[in-house]
Amino acid sequence: MPFKRRGAAMKQTSNRSVMRSLFAYTKAHRLTFFLVFCCTVLAISADLAQPYLVKIAIDDNIMAGHNDYRSLLIICLVYLGLSITGFVFTYLQNNLLQYAGQSIIARIRKDLFTHITKQSMPFFDRMPSGSLITNVSSDTETLNQFFSQVLLSVVRDGLTLIFIIGIMFQLDVRLTLYCLILLPIIALIAIGFRSYMRKTYQASRTALSRLIAFVAENLSGMSLIQAFHQEKEQQKQFTDRNQTYLRANLREIRTNVLFNRSFDILGSLSVAFVTWLGGGAVLDRALEFGVLYAFITYIRQFFQPISAITQQWNTFQSTIVSVNRIWNLFAVEPTVKDSADPIDVDPALVKGRVDFDHIKFGYSDEVTVLHDLDLHVAPGEMIGIVGTTGAGKSSLISLLCRFYDVKEGSVRIDGIDVRELPQEKLHRIVGLVQQEPYLYSGSIVDNVRMFDETISREEVVRACKFVGADALIERMRDGYDTQLSERGSGLSAGEKQLISFARIIVFQPKILILDEATANLDSHTEQLIQRALKKVSANRTTLVIAHRISTIMQANRIIVMRAGRIVEQGTHTQLLAQHGYYEELYRHSRGMAEMGAG
Repeated sequence: MPFKRRGAAMKQTSNRSVMRSLFAYTKAHRLTFFLVFCCTVLAISADLAQPYLVKIAIDDNIMAGHNDYRSLLIICLVYLGLSITGFVFTYLQNNLLQYAGQSIIARIRKDLFTHITKQSMPFFDRMPSGSLITNVSSDTETLNQFFSQVLLSVVRDGLTLIFIIGIMFQLDVRLTLYCLILLPIIALIAIGFRSYMRKTYQASRTALSRLIAFVAENLSGMSLIQAFHQEKEQQKQFTDRNQTYLRANLREIRTNVLFNRSFDILGSLSVAFVTWLGGGAVLDRALEFGVLYAFITYIRQFFQPISAITQQWNTFQSTIVSVNRIWNLFAVEPTVKDSADPIDVDPALVKGRVDFDHIKFGYSDEVTVLHDLDLHVAPGEMIGIVGTTGAGKSSLISLLCRFYDVKEGSVRIDGIDVRELPQEKLHRIVGLVQQEPYLYSGSIVDNVRMFDETISREEVVRACKFVGADALIERMRDGYDTQLSERGSGLSAGEKQLISFARIIVFQPKILILDEATANLDSHTEQLIQRALKKVSANRTTLVIAHRISTIMQANRIIVMRAGRIVEQGTHTQLLAQHGYYEELYRHSRGMAEMGAG
């Protein structure tokens, strides 16, 4: 892929090198672009030849008094043929360009999505999801406009200008030189408007972005708005932002209209100028009437491509911004990478021993989350991990999954540093069930097997029966073929968790992590999940981050964390007997449970 050859130097790249990077994607479509060029030349030639045919009909037949109807009929048929030819080649030109442009954008979008999915967790910590969505959707769509509008305009309208000037010189050199005096005037108008048009365009897009952000913020916080009766206040703020966008948009439209009308006026003045000069020449018999007709037609057509090219300036500016954004994203390298010489292991042969050897970790260099933590878990052991928010529980799990790398020490599985394992194999060995399991749009079967076609439907059904999810699935309208919407809306938290447990059974990881998997469940659902948990964790090394201490009371060992350190460990009974920090957490947990029951 082209972006792989560019590296981190792309972060502060120039517009020229960015566009060069973009055009690297066009190499596979060189033949298509050549055909587009050929079709454009033929279409322009067919269109511009039509006024010249009329000139021949006027000068060589009508004005000459030949009254040769046969010649006029031939000219009419040729004119019709040129019109059809222009239509056909314009159709082919647009379709070929759209095919090439859409193919390039599809490849860029695919490469971009692939690149994003390969990034490490620190990348997603600092990059808002909204910005990434904009990169994948809006920015790539802007590139599509570049190929379908800007590039087409530059090629087609640029060639049209060159051809018109060439034909005008062929018709009458003196008249053409007079007309070319207009070029500096056109340039001054274009330069003068360009700067102002860019400002109005940017102001309009900024106002629209703020309006969209405000709407998204309100939709996500609608429950809070209604709870505090803020509808009128939010409506007032929306109206203000909407009016700002309206004014900015109208200003942009007025600028474009004024710019276009300026060219229309200039074109009309040019026609009047040519008519005055050419008419005098015709009267003096120094110029043929057909030449004057053709000249007036071409001078009218002369301003259309100039106006079209200038109007594409804003789109071109947007393309530069979008390409910079996309290629700066391509330049980001994952912080967590596979070793240059990874150790290949068979997940089926992994026993499940886990060692945290004096690890030190922080999400930034300034703040340390885990301080010289030393923990060793035997194969098949169930470990409960408790502590208040910010104690470092989830950080510990993230290091085992290698979402992040330790600053000091090591995390080992069966004595092998996780940094030496291929990430694909590591995530087969370590299974994670989160507090809010993510379900995708698709059938229940696909959600359990994570769209892996090598896993049969029968295996999925057996897994669901094993964890107790079969009964609820069979109650659904289409059973295992029931289509779930985004994030599994319509399913309760407990039903989602049962499906996520079925995933564990299907993929058979040797180490199981449950990250507060029963935190948001009612007591009845929690009992169902507890039964499923016992089945899933059998013969597996299991680490359970517990929000409710009742979840891990039967664990082989409970680790109590505080401020990034292990302060106590032992069984539930042993820890209570110590009358320490665990007992305090336990009493608090029981108090909260009683309040919930009340």
